[in-house]
Amino acid sequence: MAARIIAVMVPPMRKPQGDLRRGWTTGACATAAVKAALMRLWGGAFPAQVQITLPRGETPVFPLAHQDAGDGWAEAGITKDAGDDPDVTHGALVIARVAASAGGVVFRAGEGVGTVTKPGLPIPPGEPAINPVPRQMIQQVVEECAATHGKRADIEVTVSIPGGAEIALKTWNPRLGIAGGLSILGTTGVVRPFSCAAWIASIHRGIDVARAAGAPHVAGCTGATSERVVQELYGLPDHAMLDMGDFAGGMLKYLRRHPVPRLTVGGGIGKITKLAQGAMDLHSSRSQVDFADLGARFGTAAGAANTALEAYEHAGEAFPQWAAEEACGRVEAFLGAETRVDVVVIDRAGQVLVRAE
Repeated sequence: MAARIIAVMVPPMRKPQGDLRRGWTTGACATAAVKAALMRLWGGAFPAQVQITLPRGETPVFPLAHQDAGDGWAEAGITKDAGDDPDVTHGALVIARVAASAGGVVFRAGEGVGTVTKPGLPIPPGEPAINPVPRQMIQQVVEECAATHGKRADIEVTVSIPGGAEIALKTWNPRLGIAGGLSILGTTGVVRPFSCAAWIASIHRGIDVARAAGAPHVAGCTGATSERVVQELYGLPDHAMLDMGDFAGGMLKYLRRHPVPRLTVGGGIGKITKLAQGAMDLHSSRSQVDFADLGARFGTAAGAANTALEAYEHAGEAFPQWAAEEACGRVEAFLGAETRVDVVVIDRAGQVLVRAE
């Protein structure tokens, strides 16, 4: 997941069968919209469609979904197509307005695009939440269009996404300190369906924000219930909560390179058992509980169980205690002595079963 501000993903859906159609990032859409608007501002007419070059050389073509112009300004809009990815911004209208500026390319946040309010992200506080790579893509388009039309590359670019503030509530932007709307994202310009890259990038940015805030204690949890319980248990602020989900490996690998003083891992018995048995991706389609191992440790009935919860019913309290302690040991060994680790196992009712550190 190169630096991103935050990804715009909802919890992963089950991946459909067959070939999946890729899509385009909000950054790619904004870049195409800027180019179309400049063609109107400097060339006199909007194109029916516009082609841009992405960082890896792809040259997608975007039809215009919106166009408007006035005295000294022009704006164009592109409807985001995320392909077959469950991206909450799929179908959103990305609008770019261009107008003369006094010095170089200046970025503004319009309706539905957020503003960075916390340190730790690749864009400083006070700036529009437009990711560095989209900024570079837009800068390149401005310079190319300026050269074509004999103009100076002095342009104010305002990016808007109508309804973006409401869509942003479905993302982790508010937790990361991006206020008022969405981020303009993309390191390649391409959305690859179900790549999970966006989720993992969000975890990384969460770690960056927590470290920049000097948080002495962060927590990564597998779901909403475990997150609520762990946050209340330790009185942690929102910026200390990392949206780990199933991606324990994505969180831990980044924490090993960017350590924090203390980490709590929270989750249900099934996912903590997978972590205890060495899995780093805890999703049901990518890792399974090793019931033969549980049978060897806790008896035949536990080994013959269909779920970790059923194994717990047969094995009793010794099972979650082992899972917590083993998971804790594995995480601690992975991160090293710089980080103090504890693990909290939570049942479906939101009660703490065991804690280990």
